[in-house]
Amino acid sequence: MSNVAHNPKPKITEVEGFGIDTIPDADRTSTPRDLFRIQFGGANTFATVLLGTFPIFFGLSFWEGVGAAVLGVLVGTLFLMPMGLFGPRTGTNNAVASGAHLGVTGRIAGSFLSLLTAIAFYSISVWVGGDALVGAFVRLFGAEDSQMLRIGLYSLIGLIVIIVVVYGYQFMLLINRIAVWANTVLMLLAIVAFASVFDPSYAGSGEYLLGGFWPTFILSALIVMSNPISFGAFLGDWSRYIPNGTSNSKLALATFGAQAMTLIPFIFGVATATLVTGGDYVVGLIGAAPDWYAYLIIIVAFVGGLSTGSTSLYGTGLDFSSVFPKLSRVQATIAIGTVAFAFIVVGRLYFDLLGAVNGFVGAIVVTTTPWMIIMAIGFWNRRGWYSNEDLQVFNRGKKGGRYWYSNGINWRAMVAWVVSAVLGLQFAYYPPIIEGQWNAVAGGVDLSLIVAIVSAAVLYVGALILFPEPDYVFGPKGPRIGRSVKSTIPPVR
Repeated sequence: MSNVAHNPKPKITEVEGFGIDTIPDADRTSTPRDLFRIQFGGANTFATVLLGTFPIFFGLSFWEGVGAAVLGVLVGTLFLMPMGLFGPRTGTNNAVASGAHLGVTGRIAGSFLSLLTAIAFYSISVWVGGDALVGAFVRLFGAEDSQMLRIGLYSLIGLIVIIVVVYGYQFMLLINRIAVWANTVLMLLAIVAFASVFDPSYAGSGEYLLGGFWPTFILSALIVMSNPISFGAFLGDWSRYIPNGTSNSKLALATFGAQAMTLIPFIFGVATATLVTGGDYVVGLIGAAPDWYAYLIIIVAFVGGLSTGSTSLYGTGLDFSSVFPKLSRVQATIAIGTVAFAFIVVGRLYFDLLGAVNGFVGAIVVTTTPWMIIMAIGFWNRRGWYSNEDLQVFNRGKKGGRYWYSNGINWRAMVAWVVSAVLGLQFAYYPPIIEGQWNAVAGGVDLSLIVAIVSAAVLYVGALILFPEPDYVFGPKGPRIGRSVKSTIPPVR
């Protein structure tokens, strides 16, 4: 651990002053425990519960749904764990850190992925939190369920989330500390609330969404997997406040522990989905719950909506303030939040919102996972060595530096990512948004993730061997893969 004397932690009510510039050593006051809390708190919500309902709604039995949830969480977490290592080394978020591998301009690919993730998970959190309040109004006050009521309550949740994110990291830590403990206890109380009606032998609807067990099971696992994968672009937002020199194993363990704990909301979703037939899940669940537990569901959904929404929106606002330098972190946050809220309203009024979310989470898995593979291989190849000053070149409106490559883009990594993402999408099937032309090549089993992962690894490693990177991007020990080429660092101008 670093021996640097630290400044006092900012007050919760103090608007965060840092953007994507390197966090000074003295202001890195977080620990791996905070990384655990903010991940688990951000996922221990009804947004995660909703993803856990998909296996049942797709026709799987209870135990098949549990199996899909366990598989999706574990596989997704294995890919996610390295993404918590960049923040302490670089002092900035993962999208900016990716400039070391994709180039300081090419790192905008990470900004695109964070935007996609933020829209999807901010939408889910506001949607679910709003539906919980709708259920409360209907059951407790006899209100009529209407589109206007939903839009009004969505607006309330969305506005509160934006306020939390504007205040920044310390306020988010507070919300997630509450979500970690309160939501865990309330979800476990479901064992008592539904003990008399829940049947673990639930055999499913008898009609698999994709016509057969394995295609439907794999699709369900991929949707679950989108939850840990969605953190890939954001872990650096929080780990950048952890001192450089913190053990890699502690950082990886914090991520593994947090994501493993998300099996609580996932299995809650699988189990309770067997009790809800037709209509909106959250409203139906509130209607099926005992009176005392109906109130708790409302609290869980509301607090969880704030937690997931804030963790999703924070990173994107932070990153887009660097892509568009005229926008501050606060202004970028409000702009992205407004766009995401418009997506919710349009989706609710005019489209199949559930289908749209299904397509978005599928796109997140297929496009973000190869980006994470490239980042992890790059970290290992560079032995975790980065020049923090050179990572900030683009953000300061300059050119040159160690990571300038060809006009700010490292084509070795960029080509590997673009090709693998496009190939993966050709094998994907997330109706009605994504229907790749080769989605049926394996009898309906989704091969998109395997194709994306393998192609990213092969193309990137192959490019590093065939087209060695300049020696100045490596530390004193040089690369682990292939060799480097002696070159002169482009001057910063």
